[in-house]
Amino acid sequence: MNILYCGDASVQNGVLLSALSLAQHQAPLHLYLFTAALTVKGERKAPLTLAAAAELQTALQAADPRNTVQLFDLTTLVEQAPPTANWQTRFTPYCMLRLYADLVPGLPDRLLYLDADVLALKPVTAFYEQPLTTTECVGVLDHYGQWFFHQRLGRDYMNSGVLLLNLGRIRQTGLFAACRQRCADQRMFMPDQSALNKLAQGKRLAPRRFNDQHGPHADTVMMHFSTRLSFWPWFHPVTVKPWQVEAAQTLLGAATPTALYRQYEAILATRKG
Repeated sequence: MNILYCGDASVQNGVLLSALSLAQHQAPLHLYLFTAALTVKGERKAPLTLAAAAELQTALQAADPRNTVQLFDLTTLVEQAPPTANWQTRFTPYCMLRLYADLVPGLPDRLLYLDADVLALKPVTAFYEQPLTTTECVGVLDHYGQWFFHQRLGRDYMNSGVLLLNLGRIRQTGLFAACRQRCADQRMFMPDQSALNKLAQGKRLAPRRFNDQHGPHADTVMMHFSTRLSFWPWFHPVTVKPWQVEAAQTLLGAATPTALYRQYEAILATRKG
């Protein structure tokens, strides 16, 4: 199973926890990590390091020696074709690294992209192995955005935190190239997500359980810890991330993968010596 994560050094713990959750349910896993050293709003961001990739591979190979991790530094690619119009939005350019996947040699045609705040609570095989053929990407409706953003008739606006990518087809259609151009030319609220929804012609929607943004539910396969809106005691956004262990376990309740969190905290403890 081929998995893609993107980000700078700040997502290290999230990627670790997300990848460990996948490893509890299936193997072998082949992880591809996209990172870059970019200056965002005057601050130079540190990329994911080879040491972080090595730590992740060691942890995953403890579960299955066939698991692998590869790190790709996309700094040059991004600097050559930056998402200029969206460089200073609330969504950093690191959100857009996946849009360069078609330019990275050696990647497999089938990739499951995950945000670092996604946990697998059940095997993801049914989502990963679905036929693609001419489909460019498969996603799930955005919990809130489906009601406000439409490209065609009906609800069709997908959340981009979980995407099954047909990279071979994307290279043929030029989807990512078009998305990069749009991100360079046109400022958008949610840049790469908006571009993908606008430009993908071969897009398929999957059931909520494969990217559950308001779970957990009994059938949740992948839990996405995205921001929720709370109406009590006043209207406000609430954000809980899986690496915020206490808050995440409270949110998950009986669905909490206890063994996963024990493993995760043990790895963090080894960093401190």
